Amino acid sequence: MAAIISDKFRIFNAKQFLESLTEGATDDSPEKTRMYFFVGRPQPWRAYLEVYSKSSTNFTVGNEVYIGTYGSTAFRATVAAVYDSALLLTDVFGSNGVNSAPPLGSTLKETADGGSTDTLATAKTGVYRYATEDVPPLPLDNQSEKIALYDEIIAAKRITDAFARTVIRRYNWDLVANPRFDMWKPDYSSTPGGGGQIGKSSATGQENISDAKFYVMNTKYEVFKCLYNGETPASGVAAVDATQEPITTSGNYDQSTGIFTETTGGGYIWKYMYTIPTDDVLKFLSSDFMPIVLPTEPSRVIAAGQVTDGAIDVVLIEDAGTGLPANRTSANPLYAGIKGDGTGGVVEIWTDGSGSITNAVVESRGSGYTYANVLLSNGNLFSNPGLTTGVATPANWRGAIEAVLPPQGGHGSDHETELNGKRVMTNIRLTYSEGSGDFPVDNDFRRIGIIKDPYRWNSTDFITEDTVSGLRALKIQGSQADYIPDETITQVVTGGTAKGTVVSWTLDSGSTTNGVLKYIQVNDAHVDQGVVRAFESTGAVVSGGQSGGNGTVSTTYNTGGAVLPLLGHSFTNGLSNPEIENNSGDVIYIENRRLITRAPDQIEDIKLVIEF
Repeated sequence: MAAIISDKFRIFNAKQFLESLTEGATDDSPEKTRMYFFVGRPQPWRAYLEVYSKSSTNFTVGNEVYIGTYGSTAFRATVAAVYDSALLLTDVFGSNGVNSAPPLGSTLKETADGGSTDTLATAKTGVYRYATEDVPPLPLDNQSEKIALYDEIIAAKRITDAFARTVIRRYNWDLVANPRFDMWKPDYSSTPGGGGQIGKSSATGQENISDAKFYVMNTKYEVFKCLYNGETPASGVAAVDATQEPITTSGNYDQSTGIFTETTGGGYIWKYMYTIPTDDVLKFLSSDFMPIVLPTEPSRVIAAGQVTDGAIDVVLIEDAGTGLPANRTSANPLYAGIKGDGTGGVVEIWTDGSGSITNAVVESRGSGYTYANVLLSNGNLFSNPGLTTGVATPANWRGAIEAVLPPQGGHGSDHETELNGKRVMTNIRLTYSEGSGDFPVDNDFRRIGIIKDPYRWNSTDFITEDTVSGLRALKIQGSQADYIPDETITQVVTGGTAKGTVVSWTLDSGSTTNGVLKYIQVNDAHVDQGVVRAFESTGAVVSGGQSGGNGTVSTTYNTGGAVLPLLGHSFTNGLSNPEIENNSGDVIYIENRRLITRAPDQIEDIKLVIEF
């Protein structure tokens, strides 16, 4: 069964994404969509190997593990961390660690001395994911990944319509990089192998309009759409190079129609679409993409006001032919009406001494055409643009002219559809420790993404705040050393040991021993006897594995009343939960990256492009 997911479907989804940011009568309305950009994963990337059926001898950090015979194995690595059901690995053997993956169910062995003697630590291998700090792993679209992702969220920031735009590929006015452009046409199509279909390619060899290079941003950030690029099918000319920059302040620009006509070279014709304002340039213009401005942007409103639905702007000489009324030039041209379901379209035609067509241009654009034909047969040629004085067409004539139809609604009526706006860019600025400290500045992150409609912690109420924290926190007192990011913290609690990884440590103003300790807990690294245990509000020491931090939870510290939240967190007896309910909402985008380091005086502008 032949089927296709059209670009219109992708464009529709991109439009719906943007529209969802403004729908709903109130901010917490069920029909409104609340999108949050998040950052996460403060800990380094390492290769991950699930293990099971472990021997009684434990694996040891720094030792090597391998499969088969040590000297000829296809998989060997160094143990970086040991979890209850997984190992983190570095220095994976082979020139390409991804291709060195151990088969499921293989027997993993450990050596401490380069293969001479095994330590007797063994296990069966499960899921494997190669990763290093330079090669982040590909995200997985499954439930386990989503749960792990929430455990590692640092903070999230609301995406509003002010920070999102439809974007398209960027083509600058640069006659070295972009000397030639495609013209907008409604009938580009592919020629698949095996026969059965012959398609039509653009001047740059593209087989659909979505891949064609048919628009440009000039040096004044004005965007023009190419309606004609010098193509002359009759003489085999696919296109010519552009010569004149389209610009609205030029004498070649028609203020009433938005049409710029090149007076040199191949006679390019351009249609003005919009001007990118300075704010959008700063937020949404990148080296690869450029924004489509909002419908309310004044320049786009002007372009929309110039639209004539179904107007014909370009005709092409498909076949120059012969035997038509001869020697018709600019002094005495022929005219033909554009036939179809529209009205008012007229074409001006020149011929040489043999009656071959040498030039054809639109005299009157008309309106309302969804199909159009230019007939040259007897009774269809005239000597005046009003089409009242007929000119006979000789017998045995040949020739053909194609009227190029505009997009539905006319050029400039629907920018997103016409320019193939199937991508959305969000621009999120992280300013220092904004959100009263929701975004800590003393650590880094390696994952970004978007969550739709997350809930507040321990509820089913939608989050509506501008920023929220995804971290847990302890109000610490009496620590004789500063905790350090990425170290493991532990506390003896009821039933066992609570474990976590430090994300941020911030001393109270004027103190050297008291502060706020923010941390994450994940179900691989922090289990104790199969359970991730919560830290408790007791006098038990919270120990830093590397720093020697040894504070206790301030059991009487509470926010509320006269005590304001501290560094984005509300505390009860010195404990604070994340502001995001775990595993709530829908994760609609994930991107794993190399580390992005934060600093107290640093601002990050993160441009995220989503392709639908």
